[in-house]
Amino acid sequence: MSVPALWVATSAPAQTVEDRARGAADASRGKTSDSDTLQGTYLTPGLAGQPITTVDGSKSFNPSIACQKTSTLLELLAQPGSTGDLTTLRISRDRNMDGGFDETLNVPVPVSGICANGLVSCEPGSWNGCRAFRWDTNPAGDLALNEVGLTQLAGCYCINNSCGTNLAWANMASVLKDLGGGVIGTLTTADSRLGVAQAAIDGPVIRYTGAQTTACTSEPNLAVTAYRDNPSALGGAAFAASAGNSVFQSLVASPAGIGKAATSRTCTIKRDVTIREVRPDDVIQLTSGGYSAFTESADSLIFQVGAPWDNSLYGGGCGMFDFRMTLHIDDATRLRDVRVASLAFDDWVQIRVDGKVVMSDPGGWTGDGYPPGGCERNANWYSAPNFDLKPWLTNGDHEIWLRVAVGDKGEALATIRAIVDTSCDIQESVADSCMGNAGDPSCSLEDELIDGVQTFRNGVGTGLRPLPQTRAIGPGTCRTNMTRDFWQKDRRYQCTASIAPPSLERSAYIIDHSTETLLADRQKKADGTVSTSTRSFALPDRGTVNACEAICKTRAPKANSDVAVDGVVGERQNSPSGWDTFYHACNASNVCPLGPDEELVTGCGCLDDFPEAIVMMQTVRLGGADLICTATAR
Repeated sequence: MSVPALWVATSAPAQTVEDRARGAADASRGKTSDSDTLQGTYLTPGLAGQPITTVDGSKSFNPSIACQKTSTLLELLAQPGSTGDLTTLRISRDRNMDGGFDETLNVPVPVSGICANGLVSCEPGSWNGCRAFRWDTNPAGDLALNEVGLTQLAGCYCINNSCGTNLAWANMASVLKDLGGGVIGTLTTADSRLGVAQAAIDGPVIRYTGAQTTACTSEPNLAVTAYRDNPSALGGAAFAASAGNSVFQSLVASPAGIGKAATSRTCTIKRDVTIREVRPDDVIQLTSGGYSAFTESADSLIFQVGAPWDNSLYGGGCGMFDFRMTLHIDDATRLRDVRVASLAFDDWVQIRVDGKVVMSDPGGWTGDGYPPGGCERNANWYSAPNFDLKPWLTNGDHEIWLRVAVGDKGEALATIRAIVDTSCDIQESVADSCMGNAGDPSCSLEDELIDGVQTFRNGVGTGLRPLPQTRAIGPGTCRTNMTRDFWQKDRRYQCTASIAPPSLERSAYIIDHSTETLLADRQKKADGTVSTSTRSFALPDRGTVNACEAICKTRAPKANSDVAVDGVVGERQNSPSGWDTFYHACNASNVCPLGPDEELVTGCGCLDDFPEAIVMMQTVRLGGADLICTATAR
């Protein structure tokens, strides 16, 4: 897609360079000064296919960057109850972007608190019995709400009557934005094709206009976003692409390419543990043939092969009958015992595994021909040989073959009992993407986080080590607590390579021999000779600029309803109310643009609140240091 340039110069000839630059800057600032302006100027019309104008407004064009568009991608309705909790929270979604809602989620719990990525539900009107829920999507792509620990949520605050009266109604716009932002963030993370053009609030409802962008495909998994899910693959893919790129290879062979540079590499060492329940048919199954197969108990199966009906086989003197079944073995190590439990036959019988005779009754019949004695034995035979078949049953498919020789009339049935190990299957592995960096002598460890504990910072060990972590893993009856020294290590390595220092001879000559009005130069030609030159030189008038961009400082009252694991933060303070501080760029008339409920703290000027910022950051740092648990009393 090609689009015209966004800037078209229309300056008058009488204007100076500085006037033209200021005019261009003012026009650009008018369309890109803040996120709302940028969204209204470019993002919303771009996704909706509406006209976009150049910065000076002289030209316009209609872009087409969306495959599908919908007037309402998502609609969220929130209604508070008498306790201040949201008693109704309904989310409707247009999944296929055909203009109609085809997915609806009614939140089944009252909403007492709102988080950036979920919500908190407590006993109505109080902050007791609270449960935390995170926005998520199921494998089908439907929006879901999963219960998690409060520490897995971010930016939580309270809205019910335990924190104040009428908070949800009084702040409905921000409540809707926070709820909708969490839902939209979850959906766009799960499906990278989705783009949101704008949000509109109508009373207790917020609606999002959206489009499908990035790729015109029916699948949410896009190749262009593969590195987001697997960042460690980026290095290998980049190397493979560079190997066949002539431009890259030319740069690699250049003096700059064979020099010395420092690069930062991030990697992880992650422990993966999976536990699954094992059923008998996960170990051994009947895949074809046979007479019957059924479960005898929780850890045993019965397989039968043959024709058990009395005199159902007619030999006509001495006839051969073959009955076969195929057993598939998934895990031979879990076979505790596999035996021929019983045989019923008339007159001779063989048991074969994959064509090989492993037993016969009577003994001595080991070949493919007729039995060594008379075919008719004038009786029906029943036995429990308890013959072990396990040595022949390795992983894969095996054919169990019942061969019977019948003199006149007869029947045959072999029963095989398999007892398997149904204990939980535990698979544990450590995925180490740091191995290459750790073995590279040019790389050194700069930062390391082990299960959230900073053990290395800026190349120096902190002395901190995490305690062994216990996690509950596995489904159903296999769920167990596992304790390990670590679960995940996040590392950053600094890797260096040599760089040849650039030649500074020409630069030194220019500096040493030039004046304010004369520019001297020294250049080396291709044949190795050196030439010098001088020419007149003058710097253009730089003009004057303001000492700074005038800004102002304002504040607005805010009830502290933020939530932590210990409860609502405001309940732990002397005063539950505080202030939100804002900084605004002053307009051309040097007037501070106050927002809703804001009052002026410092008027327009060159403000410098850096010392205040340093004090605040130091306070947070020292407060965090006091929270570190140690074995020494302090």
